[in-house]
Amino acid sequence: MEARAFYLDVTEGLTKPVRAEDLVYAAPGLPTPEEVADEADKPLSAKAGLEIAQGAFLADVLAEPDTGRHLIETMLAPTPVAINQIDRFRETGALDLGQAHVQRSGNVGTVELRNPRHLNAEDDTTLGALETAIDLLLLDDQVEICVLRGGVVEHPRYAGRRVFGAGLNLTHLYRGQISYLFFPIRDLGLVHKVFRADKLWIAAAETFAIGGGCQLLLCVDHILCERGTRLTLPARNEGIIPGAANLRLPRFVGDRRARQAILSGSELQPEELADEIVESGEMDAAIATRAAALSSSGAVSGVANRKAFRVGQEPLDTFREYMSVYCREQAICYFSPALIRNLEENWRAHERSD
Repeated sequence: MEARAFYLDVTEGLTKPVRAEDLVYAAPGLPTPEEVADEADKPLSAKAGLEIAQGAFLADVLAEPDTGRHLIETMLAPTPVAINQIDRFRETGALDLGQAHVQRSGNVGTVELRNPRHLNAEDDTTLGALETAIDLLLLDDQVEICVLRGGVVEHPRYAGRRVFGAGLNLTHLYRGQISYLFFPIRDLGLVHKVFRADKLWIAAAETFAIGGGCQLLLCVDHILCERGTRLTLPARNEGIIPGAANLRLPRFVGDRRARQAILSGSELQPEELADEIVESGEMDAAIATRAAALSSSGAVSGVANRKAFRVGQEPLDTFREYMSVYCREQAICYFSPALIRNLEENWRAHERSD
C-alpha cells in the first residue's frame, strides 16, 4: 500500500491523529518494533539499516500536502504525557521530568534541559522529557513568556556552570544508542513547537550551544547569549543534517555564512545570532528584564506579530517540503559508513568510555 493511501486509512480520512513514532510501526512493509529492538544493542556500524525505510515512508507522507499537513499538525499537538501532567503543573508550578525541568514564576515559564553528566547533550532519553516540558508551558494559561535554558552540569571542566546544550550525544550515536526516529520526532515535535507556538520564547544561551542547542536558538523570538558562548553546527564533522538549521540559519546570517557554518564547520559568533550579549553572572537579571519588556503591554500583540513573521518566513508547506527531504536524507546519512568514519576521526568515539 502506498504511503498516502495507508495514511488516509490509519487516520480515518485525516480525522484521527497518529504520531510519527506510532505511524511507522503501524505501516505494512516497514520494520517491526521487535526487529528494530533486536538492532538496538548493536553499534551503529553493525546495524542493518532497517530504519532507512522509516525515513523514506515519512518522506512520502510529508511530500503530499494533505497527509503532510495532517502529520505536522498531529506532531504539534500536546503529547499524552503532557496532557496527563498539566493539572499537576498548574497546581504546583514546577515539575521535575528527569532530563528536563519546567517551572512557572508569575507569567514566565522556564524549561531546562538537564543531562548534567553529558553537558546537556540530547539523545533518546531526553527527547520525551523535553517535549513534555515545552508542552506544559504551552498548555498553562498563566504562562505568557517561555524561556529555554540549560541546567547546571557536572563535567569537571564546567562544573557548576549552565550549558545551553552540547548537541547530539555523539558517543551514544556511535554506539547505536540513538534511534533514527530521534531526528524526525525532535524536529516535528519539540523544535517545531517552539518555532510555531502561540507564545513568545526567549533562549538563554550559556557556555555553549552546539548542534541541536544552536538549532533551538533559531526558533525563538529573543536570544540572550552570555559573552564568550560557543555556537557551532558541526554537521561537517558529524556527517548528518543539523535539523532544520539549513532552512532557518540563512535568515539570520545569510546564505554564504550559513554554508560556511554547515558545510565547512565555521564557528558562529554570538553577535551573529544574539539579540543581546549578556555578561557572565547576569543572565537571570537579563531574562527577567526581557520577559517583562515582552509582556509589558500584554503578550497578545507579540504573539500576533510572531505569527505574522512565521507566515512570511516559513510557511507551513515550506517546512513540510523541507521535512520530507530531511526525513529521507537523514536516514541515509545516519547509516552511512562516512558517519562512522567521521565520529572516529573527529570525535574519537571509539576511544570514549562514556
